[in-house]
Amino acid sequence: MKVLVTGGAGFIGSHLVDFLLEKNHEVIAIDNLSTGWLKNLEKAQKHSNFSFLNVDIRDKDQLIPLFENVDWVFHLAALADIVPSIEKPREYFETNVDGTFNVLEASKKAKIKRFIYAASSSCYGIPKVYPTPETSAISPQYPYALTKYLAEELVMHFEELYKIPSVSLRFFNVYGPRSRTTGTYGAVFGVFLAQKLNNKPFTVVGDGTQTRDFTYVLDVVEAIYSAAISNVTGEIFNVGSSGHYSVNKLTQLLKGEVVHIPKRPGEPDSTFADISKIYKILGWSAKISFEDGVKKLLDHIEDFKDAPIWDEKSIEKATKNWFKYLTPNQEQKK
Repeated sequence: MKVLVTGGAGFIGSHLVDFLLEKNHEVIAIDNLSTGWLKNLEKAQKHSNFSFLNVDIRDKDQLIPLFENVDWVFHLAALADIVPSIEKPREYFETNVDGTFNVLEASKKAKIKRFIYAASSSCYGIPKVYPTPETSAISPQYPYALTKYLAEELVMHFEELYKIPSVSLRFFNVYGPRSRTTGTYGAVFGVFLAQKLNNKPFTVVGDGTQTRDFTYVLDVVEAIYSAAISNVTGEIFNVGSSGHYSVNKLTQLLKGEVVHIPKRPGEPDSTFADISKIYKILGWSAKISFEDGVKKLLDHIEDFKDAPIWDEKSIEKATKNWFKYLTPNQEQKK
């Protein structure tokens, strides 16, 4: 197949590109490199079936010609992280929602055969049911979660109205080599591994008993491919690890000192995906255990040598707007 991956230089996108090339597909990766890294594509760039284009999905005129004769589209391009989305909601809407609309329009025009959307489990907000099924209430807590969900709604609408065969995958806490290491305070692995490299204590939120459905990136890539090669359309699936693990467990595996920082509003005490639907329909389940995944990641710890090093004071400053805007929302719901 001729396939196109948006966000192809990103964390998950670059692993997907490598996987698709191993399956002998012709792969076009597009990325504006705002959060992606060309070094993530070093392996891919040696492959004759690969091409990379520095393109922003907000530029619809530049986007449309790239989809000519494309069979499958994997739409992973998006802005992530909580605090920047609170501070720059328009930028997130324009990229995650308008950008997705542009990708869908280009896909419609090209009459593609499959469209796979990378959605987010953050759409569930603070779930009332664990493990959380796809039928759970949608309750985004911040603009990133909202814009990812709105884009998913667009994908499902185009699937129904314009008959673009589409599947949406709601990812839970993806981790692995090439995780984003931008200057933005974000995912726990990026924070902790930079701290470990620099012999700094791990900054654990609250008491560390909160759990996350940490899902290894190569398992996620397998889920994406399972959706692509299926005949399923118009479905939404959770993609999780079949378990959930505490932050304290993570610090034990990483081995280091710990300091505690205040618990944050708008964050669930647990994320835990019900993956019975994707297992039943696509036959997919995660294969890599949390312990093995952390070990694999530690083998690539040098990937984080240029990552920002966070401590209690810098995190307090970076998350000021997190507490400012999310705390009142939670108090009003009590």
